Amino acid sequence: MRSHILSTVALFLSIWDLPLAVAASWGFNDATVSVHGKKAGVGGGEKQKLVQHKSLPDPVLLGESDTLKILLTTIEDKKASRPHQAFLLLREPKSNLDTSFPLSIKESGKGKLELSHKDLPVQFSSRSQTLSASLVIASFGSSKPHRSHAFDLKIEFDPSSPPKSVDKPLRYGKLPEIHHIFKSDPKSPPKIITIVFAGAVIAALPSLLIVWLSLGANINHTSKAFGSSPLSHTAFFLSILAMEGIFFMYYTSWNLFQTLPGAAVVGLISFLSGSRALREVQERRLAGLR
Repeated sequence: MRSHILSTVALFLSIWDLPLAVAASWGFNDATVSVHGKKAGVGGGEKQKLVQHKSLPDPVLLGESDTLKILLTTIEDKKASRPHQAFLLLREPKSNLDTSFPLSIKESGKGKLELSHKDLPVQFSSRSQTLSASLVIASFGSSKPHRSHAFDLKIEFDPSSPPKSVDKPLRYGKLPEIHHIFKSDPKSPPKIITIVFAGAVIAALPSLLIVWLSLGANINHTSKAFGSSPLSHTAFFLSILAMEGIFFMYYTSWNLFQTLPGAAVVGLISFLSGSRALREVQERRLAGLR
């Protein structure tokens, strides 16, 4: 009886452990690697077959004008399938510096990669060296990813060609101090020019007064105007003088930020008082007083 129970427990344990033993895994088949020269035609490169978990005995030579080509079919649990990622991993054994190149995989699982000297980073393409090449295939899910050393890639250069120039890498750090040179403040024109133009404006005032009188201006209505609306006429007249004073201060000493607030206040007073003063003039015009 006890032996029967033990055999039953063993049977259940073996069934429970069965999925773990036969879990699906990623891999590849029908894989080849070839190197095509610059003048070689389609299919001109010698192909070598790649096998899972077994690297090629001899390194693959990649010259300056050559192109490395890898063809394979990715499989999951022995069925062709497209993984989430599949790439060729190149690693320099001494420094452990590595870089990866993704394969172009179709829905059918067929993948392709072409690689030349211009695709390699500067650290791998500046001198002759041998790199370790591994194929990495993985995806989402419970399938075990695949990674195996496929071959050694020997980077070769033409001895007669000049060495490649390597740009100095960008380093972030403290930069030299920048000394800003600002433009000097604008200077006022010579005083003689200012005096000449100011005199011309002042000299034009009597001429303006004469023309004003010749056009029919009646200064006899001054007292009546100030009597009817003293506040609006006085404020309008003083606002004009104040605006001229603001322009004078701006020309001599004020900056724009000092001038704008004063001009806004005086302009508002001039608008309100001027509209009321013109209303009073209109009333006299309608009354027949000219």
